[in-house]
Amino acid sequence: MKVCIGTNIKQGPWGGGNLFAINLSNEMKSMGYSVVFNLDEDDIDIILITEPRRTSESSALTNLDVKKYINFINPNTIVVHRINECDERKQTNYVNKFMIYANKVADATVFVSSWLKDLYLDQNIKSSNINVIMAGADSKIFNSNNLNIWDKKTKLKIVTHHWGANWNKGFDTYKRLDDLLEIPDYKNKYEFTYIGNLPKNFNFRNSKVINPLSGEKLAREIKKNHVYITGSLNEPSGNHHIEASQCGLPTLYIDSGGIPEYCNKFGIKFDDNTFVSALNEMYAEYSTFQKIMKTYPYNSKIMSQEYIELFKKLLKNRDKVIQDRSINDLKLNNISKFMFLSKRYLNKRVKN
Repeated sequence: MKVCIGTNIKQGPWGGGNLFAINLSNEMKSMGYSVVFNLDEDDIDIILITEPRRTSESSALTNLDVKKYINFINPNTIVVHRINECDERKQTNYVNKFMIYANKVADATVFVSSWLKDLYLDQNIKSSNINVIMAGADSKIFNSNNLNIWDKKTKLKIVTHHWGANWNKGFDTYKRLDDLLEIPDYKNKYEFTYIGNLPKNFNFRNSKVINPLSGEKLAREIKKNHVYITGSLNEPSGNHHIEASQCGLPTLYIDSGGIPEYCNKFGIKFDDNTFVSALNEMYAEYSTFQKIMKTYPYNSKIMSQEYIELFKKLLKNRDKVIQDRSINDLKLNNISKFMFLSKRYLNKRVKN
């Protein structure tokens, strides 16, 4: 099986979509499957669209690139579209419509949470093969080895981390926690560390800030703490809290988006009215929640195996999948064909 993952992989801290592509690629290669990141080869079995927006730095191919490949190169290729984005996350008004449009080229769709699936179903996405596959992080890196378990004699150390600096990443919550640390009763009980990028013109007054980290450096920094917090709004899944959970940190998590699907039973949920009480409850019940973290069920190996099983199932039923596809409404002309084939030819010349 040869799979094309449509991600322009970046090295270093870059966000959850980038980590997804790295983790899936590594797992597939370890199992003997072939993985590529462009459409230059003629014998691709599965194309996985991860970011169809050409303006995104992480996009290696768009829905129109895929349409051209199927029309001009290999009509037997199966197309899967992984959706991990929505307008609600950053208060935009164009993402959902574009994803629904781009999804027309797909033979199957994967959502990263049931919350996101239901959101798109309510907006009339037409995919006939819909799946939910939960995200996961690399357990070789994010694990509980050398975790700093709270001894209840020192301050309870709380941490979060984000690559993106959009305010909706949870800064209402993080600012609220930072403000609480000005009060002696809280300052004497808690510490808060933020790892990552901050919104423009925003700074914490009572919290520690660390520049973005990734991989083992990030895992080591997370494990210096006791509790994780996420206030990210309308997050389809989020990779940040998954990494922390795999490290053994129970999570204070906002009741928003797909995050509760990942954190339920592994932390304490809060909203605007219950934040302080949730914080105090975690202080009192830390040991109970920390012990439960050993059973946290999500990691990249399990996630990758679910993708591989989906790919194998689609290929097993390839004839029916191709028969049922409905992408002919995306019109292409001879100029499109010439430009696409010329680009492939030039790419191959450069490689050789």
